[in-house]
Amino acid sequence: MEKYILEAAQVRPSSRQLAWQKTEFYAFVHFSPNTFTNLEWGLGNEDPGIFNPTELDARQWVEACKLAGMRGLILTCKHHDGFCLWPSKLTDHSVKRSPWKDGRGDVVREVSDACREGGIQFGVYLSPWDRHENTYGDSPAYNRYFIGQLKELLTDYGPIFSVWFDGACGEGPNGKRQVYDWDAYYETIRELQPDACISVCGPDARWCGNEAGHCRTSEWSVVPETLLDMEKIQEKSQKVDDGEFSRRMTSSDEDLGSREAIRNAGKLAWYPAEVNTSIRPGWFYHAQEDNCVRPLDELLHIYYSSVGGNATFLLNIPPDRRGLFHENDVARLREIGEHFHAAFKEDLARDAEAFASESLDETHSPGNLLNQGKYTFWRPKDGTEAAEIIIRFGSVRSFDRVVLQEHIASSGQRIELFTLEYEEAGCWRPFYHGTVVGYKKICLFDTKRSGAIRLKIEQSRWYPTISHIGVY
Repeated sequence: MEKYILEAAQVRPSSRQLAWQKTEFYAFVHFSPNTFTNLEWGLGNEDPGIFNPTELDARQWVEACKLAGMRGLILTCKHHDGFCLWPSKLTDHSVKRSPWKDGRGDVVREVSDACREGGIQFGVYLSPWDRHENTYGDSPAYNRYFIGQLKELLTDYGPIFSVWFDGACGEGPNGKRQVYDWDAYYETIRELQPDACISVCGPDARWCGNEAGHCRTSEWSVVPETLLDMEKIQEKSQKVDDGEFSRRMTSSDEDLGSREAIRNAGKLAWYPAEVNTSIRPGWFYHAQEDNCVRPLDELLHIYYSSVGGNATFLLNIPPDRRGLFHENDVARLREIGEHFHAAFKEDLARDAEAFASESLDETHSPGNLLNQGKYTFWRPKDGTEAAEIIIRFGSVRSFDRVVLQEHIASSGQRIELFTLEYEEAGCWRPFYHGTVVGYKKICLFDTKRSGAIRLKIEQSRWYPTISHIGVY
């Protein structure tokens, strides 16, 4: 075996990356003066007096997210206009100058409390670009200001599961372009919220490359460390028109982690992908888009391609001017949850029997695949890169999806090529071909009827691992 393959097989996620990946599906909430000006990018000169969500109910947001099966919520605490949804001590351009709750309100507090009460995780988005702050463009001064805002958010609102940065960077009022001190930002986050995943313009999770919900066919978490180059990340994360989004996903960007991509890459890193898009055409609420909520089939396609393709799914739901998720958005979130409840109601593999062509020992037997244990998994001997697993149901059953999970916590990402087969009249008939598995692979196909399925792992790195197989 070539040395670089052995090295790739031993790259593992950090505890914070693993916890973030298990969140799987979570909400982005874009809310700011843009909600009241009907803009997507504010100018920074908006009167705080326009911000007055008289019916704001963060508990309604959280309950709507839970209807869809979401496990977290990331709030845009400050967007590019510089308006702070908390009463920051560092600027007057915030809720304390708004008529909402007579200037005594704190949106961040209400949302963080609602998340904890509702049992989902809370995260923050803080735009580095600030079109209101006068020190923006005076790089040292603004970086101190920005770190001060980070400290407020990371010390006053409980545990934070994600700190989400984009790379938007404009010209300051002094005509100078701001140079962000990313290292200092990261140091502040690690000190105050060591379990928080720093996403997109950060070292823990990367952007999939577009805001349209497009996903790669093979999404590797083990990639060349050069992908963590902040200058390139910032350049790619600038928000642009949809035509540019589609151009970004070029063939050269499609393959980030195959053997060919990492052969001469040098050092490798665990850098998993997040897919983000909005439930509406815009990221902020616009009344004219009330009947433009994305169809259920489209959102499910993104979910199965992202969460079901070794990434996570961050779906934006923008509150309206009342401070509520609009009824049409809530209805769609409910439909998503109803679909999941029906699709994954019964795991046919739970009471089945599992057999493997080879196992390392009894501790790593194929029986581990069926119990969803936190630490248990199946694996063959070192150097066995191809193996087979058979699941027998005990009777003929109908199914249209299979869920596969590798034991990434201790073994990283290894499977490169696999085939699923079902048994018919004593013969094995292939019905699904896949590449990577990673944290989770959801295989969708036309309904099959059989008493058994076989997973053929045809290529892997050093040896494969599987922690769970589900059949639905």
